[in-house]
Amino acid sequence: MTDPGRPSFPEYDQLLALLELGAPWFQTEVVCNVAARDHTFAVHVASLGTRAPDAPAIGIFGGIHGLERIGTQLVLDYMRSVLCRLAWDELLHRQLEAVRLVFMPIVNPGGMYVATRANPNGVDLMRNAPQNADASVPFLAGGQRIGAWLPWYRGRAGAPMEPESLALLRVVETELLTRPLSFAVDCHSGYGWRDSIWFPYARTHAPMPHFPEMYLLKTMFEQAHPHHGYAFEPQSHQYLLHGDLWDYAYDRTPAHNLFLPMTLELGSWLWIKKNPRQLFSRAGIFNPIKAHRTARVLRRHVSLFDFLGRVAVAPERWLPHGPHRLHLLEQARAHWQNRNGAP
Repeated sequence: MTDPGRPSFPEYDQLLALLELGAPWFQTEVVCNVAARDHTFAVHVASLGTRAPDAPAIGIFGGIHGLERIGTQLVLDYMRSVLCRLAWDELLHRQLEAVRLVFMPIVNPGGMYVATRANPNGVDLMRNAPQNADASVPFLAGGQRIGAWLPWYRGRAGAPMEPESLALLRVVETELLTRPLSFAVDCHSGYGWRDSIWFPYARTHAPMPHFPEMYLLKTMFEQAHPHHGYAFEPQSHQYLLHGDLWDYAYDRTPAHNLFLPMTLELGSWLWIKKNPRQLFSRAGIFNPIKAHRTARVLRRHVSLFDFLGRVAVAPERWLPHGPHRLHLLEQARAHWQNRNGAP
């Protein structure tokens, strides 16, 4: 139970309640603790499903940016749905015998508590990895080292990554990268007129080594959900940036394993267009304010999570090899031509 006298915020309380409700099913871990305004918050991870080390796994993440509460709410809502279905859904039980689910709903609880994009140290965690882009990035937004008083601060050059960044990477390395097949979905908001699914790279216009597999995943998702409405593309089609955590994790995948990370970017500009008064609220720039729009977001993206759970069960049915993979690579190159004529 939550302590009413303990400093908190609604999403954190919801997470603690879900961890208590899911105690018979979840394996839980506190991967780090962070301080914000003299209070300490734990960064929680909850996992369920098979413990077989070679089984496919799906990681669902949220709250890397403290202002983007809707991403965390989306992860929490899906966790709640999974727990409720365990009471009656035999197919879900069978799926979890073959697949592992990993949830990290609030990567940046300190930032969410103090209502900032960055963590309490002023660092934008999604600019915090050490690698640099190989071409020009947008001023400030691509990641800057001028200082924490400006947005999109990467941290000092040569300094260790922030505790929250390191915790996320440890979860990815131990739960996902060690497996022959794994996926990650990182839920964000605040960019664009439509929802997008972005994938590596953010640091370069060059294609990721698993371009064919990502193209095939997109194709299968469109076949299963032809009216999904996402823009499904490399992050670099929008802009390049320094220090992207998913680029960093992807590049550390063992050569014999397949890791497909995706960023689910919920387009908040449409919410603002429908309710311009949101511009006068920091929260409103990144989150739907109207209850019916929040409900629409929470129900709209379940199909993506369920789709990944289904394709993970039997990867031998769809993973490409040989000439088929080469043909998919040609299709992917033809489909994803970025602004500079690459990849």
